[in-house]
Amino acid sequence: MSFSLGIVGLPNVGKSTLFQALTKNKVDASNYPFCTIDPNVGVVAVPDPRLDKLAELSKSEKIVPTTIEFVDIAGLVKGAAEGEGLGNKFLSHIREVDAIVQVIRNFEDKNVTHVYGQIDPEYDKEIINTELILADLETVTKHLDKVNSKLKGPQDKEQIKEKNLLDKLKKCLDNNHLVSQLELTEEENKIVKQLNLLTIKPIIYLYNVAEEDLSKDLKLDDNSLSVCAKVEADLADLNEQEAKEYLTELGIKKSGLDNLITTSYKLLNLITFITTGPEETKAWTVVKDTKAPQAAGVIHTDFEQGFIRAEVINWEELLKAGSWNSAKEAGLMRMEGKNYIIQDGDTVHFHFN
Repeated sequence: MSFSLGIVGLPNVGKSTLFQALTKNKVDASNYPFCTIDPNVGVVAVPDPRLDKLAELSKSEKIVPTTIEFVDIAGLVKGAAEGEGLGNKFLSHIREVDAIVQVIRNFEDKNVTHVYGQIDPEYDKEIINTELILADLETVTKHLDKVNSKLKGPQDKEQIKEKNLLDKLKKCLDNNHLVSQLELTEEENKIVKQLNLLTIKPIIYLYNVAEEDLSKDLKLDDNSLSVCAKVEADLADLNEQEAKEYLTELGIKKSGLDNLITTSYKLLNLITFITTGPEETKAWTVVKDTKAPQAAGVIHTDFEQGFIRAEVINWEELLKAGSWNSAKEAGLMRMEGKNYIIQDGDTVHFHFN
């Protein structure tokens, strides 16, 4: 299972520079609005030091990390919901991603023009959120009109439920709030999912700052990060050791990519389990609380359908044991059935027929 993050923001906030650094894919990062028209897509391996250690233990021929797909979406401007800039094309690209990374400019540079003439991160953030809200308001209003027309005939309980939910969504959006801020029941979430709304998607706010501001405490909330696109671009050109030394010089523990991945996993409620053997050591991403048969199905649908049991051991316990057989002999290996919930860091061997 891979997942995708859509990188969005106003023109000239550093989106394409950041995308280029994160994915090491060369894209046009020129200084003019709508430089990015069709979305650039780059697949990035998720750094996971556990894989190297397990591969050494298993003498694996190759290591296969899990991946994230970054989508660099064209710059948005005020009025996009009414077709300004790239309008609906921009909004349609956002609908296809799992989460939104909203890049917000928080640096001064006379050589890079700001589309609205001044640096105001909160105003920029408000513009983007408002355009997403307006697009969703249009979607909800259209559906509500259809449901109201149907209710003029014989009353249907399911249609009444849908109308009540749509009224709740419309009220939320009319008040300029994201749908993700609403508390919805499991049944309501199923209906909302069919609407493919933009403001239900998780959002990470990525403040693009100057290099000298990287180590400052900007007092950001849990779903917000500070990053310097220029520093990330420099890191992309260095080898692993050089990158570590550069980060140490800057007084930073992790790169922007590492922080973004960690935040993304937390926001999307994802965990990683691992399979390891002589052929390969491989990471697999699943949603938290996934049961063993469904986790097996991520590897191959036949594994889920024919699931018998799973041999499970935490990756650190396996390393301490020294081998799969030693772990079995020491009684560290657990046999788990269909109701077992996969944990982050589980090393698993599935049995199926």
